Amino acid sequence: MQAIKGTTRLLGVIGYPVEHSLSPIMHNAAIAHMNLDYVYVPFPIKPEDLEVAIAGFAAIGLVGFNITIPHKQAIIPLLTEVSPVAKAVGAVNTVFSTSEGFCGTNTDVEGFLAPLDKNRDWSQTVAVILGNGGASRAVVAGCAQLGCASVRVVGRNQDRLNQFLNSWSNSLSVNLSIHLWEELPDFISQTDLLVNTTPIGMYPHVEASPVDVGVMEKLPLGACVYDLIYTPNPTKFLRQAQKAGARTIDGLEMLVQQGAAALQIWLQQPVPVDIMRQSLQNYLGFRNSH
Repeated sequence: MQAIKGTTRLLGVIGYPVEHSLSPIMHNAAIAHMNLDYVYVPFPIKPEDLEVAIAGFAAIGLVGFNITIPHKQAIIPLLTEVSPVAKAVGAVNTVFSTSEGFCGTNTDVEGFLAPLDKNRDWSQTVAVILGNGGASRAVVAGCAQLGCASVRVVGRNQDRLNQFLNSWSNSLSVNLSIHLWEELPDFISQTDLLVNTTPIGMYPHVEASPVDVGVMEKLPLGACVYDLIYTPNPTKFLRQAQKAGARTIDGLEMLVQQGAAALQIWLQQPVPVDIMRQSLQNYLGFRNSH
């Protein structure tokens, strides 16, 4: 454990609740490995306290912080500057301090893209995204960066889907369409990349999956199925996909890579991604077996 001294600089994560966050585990493991005088701590901040908390962070000289639910959009008006990628996504997950004030960016897009094959030609592919909440925004932006031919977003509420589609206005270079959940069986057989951004299948509802087995079996052989959930590992959704012959990616790698990208922004030097990944694997392995 690092000794916390009078010179120790502060990083953290804000959310409400924030007790479940695994970010302190991987960030403090990296900081200890690099032998730096920093510490990363969780800050539970209620929505109504967000503005006063940000002013407090400026007052105590916080170097930077991550943002999780429910503050990713609410924080935008409180920042001095917002990066183009965060503007496109409409959400901030990483904030860093500058002489002018706090600036926000989004490393979720980078985190999402990291485990995907960069050498593949994505220009003929169809991506299907389950869910139309905050996480799916980063995935849509990531699919646009990959150059997917089309992106289909699936949700349960037509009004919310319409809002989601309209919120991008003309900021996307991808053919984006919206679909209700019951339409999924009609086009799943043309899907090259299927991404779950919903919380369905997360602990404690580990026997739930957003997709029925019969629907998953219609996936083309060799399709890529990606779940943003990282515990349990693998989720029921990914187990179904493996049975259907798909290549699978779990959410742990996105968590690690978005965290590494944030830490690199704060420290302005390369960070030990392997150490961050290993610390989470160790922690989740320990927790799942006890």
